[in-house]
Parts: sequence; structure tokens; C-alpha cells
Amino acid sequence: MVFIKEESEDMKIEEAFTVKHEDTEEQTKMAVKHEDTEEQTDLLSLKEERQESDEIEEKDQYVERSNSITRKKSIKTKKTSSRKRAQNTKSNTCHQCVKSCCGKKVLDEHMRIHIGEKPFTCPQCGKNFCHKGNFISHMRIHTGEKPFTCQQCGKNFRHKGNFISHMRIHTGEKPFTCQQCGKNFRHKGNFISHMRIHTGEKPFTCQQCAKSFSQSGHLITHTRIHTGEKPFTCQQCGKHFTQKWSFLKHMRIHTGEKPFTCQQCGKHFTQKWSFLKHTRIHTGEKPFTCDQCGKSFALKETLNSHMKNHLGENGYICDQCGKSFSHKVSFKTHMRVHTGEKPYACSQCVKSFSHNGNLTKHMRIHTGEKPYNCKLCHGIQPYKNILH
Repeated sequence: MVFIKEESEDMKIEEAFTVKHEDTEEQTKMAVKHEDTEEQTDLLSLKEERQESDEIEEKDQYVERSNSITRKKSIKTKKTSSRKRAQNTKSNTCHQCVKSCCGKKVLDEHMRIHIGEKPFTCPQCGKNFCHKGNFISHMRIHTGEKPFTCQQCGKNFRHKGNFISHMRIHTGEKPFTCQQCGKNFRHKGNFISHMRIHTGEKPFTCQQCAKSFSQSGHLITHTRIHTGEKPFTCQQCGKHFTQKWSFLKHMRIHTGEKPFTCQQCGKHFTQKWSFLKHTRIHTGEKPFTCDQCGKSFALKETLNSHMKNHLGENGYICDQCGKSFSHKVSFKTHMRVHTGEKPYACSQCVKSFSHNGNLTKHMRIHTGEKPYNCKLCHGIQPYKNILH
């Protein structure tokens, strides 16, 4: 019985050991399995990372290839565009004057200048034009239309270019500057004309006498010497004039207009040159000097008369007394001695004089003017010859 009990206990111990051993093996297997699972997880992570890296690399390569293709296309397009532009420029260039036009239509219009084609005809005066725009502008002469109005002064203009030029009067803008003397101009035409002063260019030549001019207006005026044309007529006295400025000066005789005023003495003048000559009385300026004796004069005509004294010229001879004069004014004044003419009349006492200077002196009796100061007694006198 004791043996059976011991054997039974040994069996229990062996079973316990066996169970325990099995548990240990099972735990070892589970540990190994867990390690395998972790290893597999790590491998999967690496695989995923590698796939992502490969995908990114492939994407970058695709983008780079796309960019390269785009760049090549862009370069090709630019080259094609440049080639087309060059072809268009070449095809739209005038073969006569090498001017480049922005399109075939513009080139066709330009070519009319060379071939003399003028397809637009004015139905009222028969004048022909190369360009439609010029024809439309011309028609406004007949219709009187002036569609461009200045908002500041209300003045109207037929042409947009004239309107734009006019606006510079109000804005003070002078966009054209001479690089040689720094002078500024409102109008391109005036700037171009001014530049000829520096270059000496005279592109306008008279076909009859070969005289050249720097401005077209001067040539037009000059040709009237040959043709005898006098297009400006005074409606009041019927007198004709070759030049517009001569006509405008003449009209002031009838209107009494004296637009030039001296700021120092208030005297008014009809003509600008008379005003400028007068100002030299106040300034004392004598810009005209005799190169033989050094004497200076305020007026050029006075210098010219003075030069005749050096040259010994006495071109004006009185046919009644034989007296000779170097100056026309002196000769005419002298002739009044023989004719008895007294063209200068006093407006207050009707007394007349043969010389303007004598009338001026006489008027001081009525006005009481005493313009001469005596340096010795400081007295004021009406006449220079009675000073001490």
C-alpha cells in the first residue's frame, strides 16, 4: 500500500512536471510566434515605405519628364512665333521705302502713297485722298462739323490731333525737348522745324529759283513772289496781301487794336516789332554796332542808315535844289519844304507840322508835360534845347 501511494505521488509529480514543461514550451512557441509577427510587421512597414519611396520617385520622374516636354514645346512655340513674326514683318514691309506695317491692310493703304492711288473722292470739291481717315477729316470742312470740344475753354476742333495739341496749352505740357539746347515744344512739327536750326537742313526747295527753306510754310510764301498770288484780302479797303501776318497787321489799322502794351509806361502798340523797339528806350539796349567806328544803335535800320555815311552813299537827291541824302526818311522830310506838306496836325488847336517831332514838342503846351530835368538847377523843362 505504501508502494502504491509513493507511485501515485511520483505520478502526480511527473504529471505536474509534464504540464509545467508543456506550459513552458507553449509559452516559448507563443514568444517565437510573437517575434515572428513583429518581424513580419517590420518587413511590411519597410515594404510600404519602399513602395511609397518608389511611387514618389516615379512621380518626380514623371513631373520632370512633363516639365522637360513642356519646356521643349515652349521653346519650339517661341521659335515658331519668332519665325512667324519675322515672316509677317518681312511680308508686311514696303519694298520701296522699307517701312514696316502692322498688317497687310495697313501695308496696302501705305502702298497707295507710292503708286499714287487715291480712291476716296470728295463729292463737293473733287479732291482725292489715299486714306479714308483723311477723307473723313476733309469732309468736315464742308459740313462744318467740329466733334472735338475742349472742356476748359469750349473751343471746337475738326481733328483729334489738333484737339490734343490744344489741350497742352491748358496743361502746360511740352513733351518734345531739344537735346542740344534744352528748348521744349508743345507740338512735334515745331520741334522738327526747330531741329533744322541745329542741323542746317533746308529740305524745301523752290523749283523756279532753287532757293531752299527750312519750313514748308516759308516756301509757300516765297513761291507767291513768282506767281504774284496775294490770297489775303482786306474786306474794308480791298488791299491784298501775300502773307497772313501782313494781313492781320493791316486789319489793326481798321479795328484800332493795339495788343502790345509796355509794362513800364503803359504805351500801346499795333505791331510787335514796334513794341520791342520801344522797350529799348527803357532798357537802353543797343544791340546793333557799327564795325567801323564802334557806335551802337537801338534799331537795325538806324545802323544801316549810319553805314551809308562810311560808304559815302547819297542815293536820294532832291530834283528841286540838288541836295542829296543818304536816308530815305530824311529825303522825304526835306521834300516837304518844297511841297509845303504838313501831315502832322494837332488835335487840340488844329496847328499842323511837317515833322512828327515838332508835333510832339507842340503837344507839351497842351499837356504841360516837362520830360527834361536840368542837372545844374534841377529844374524841369518841356524842351531839351532850353536846358542850362
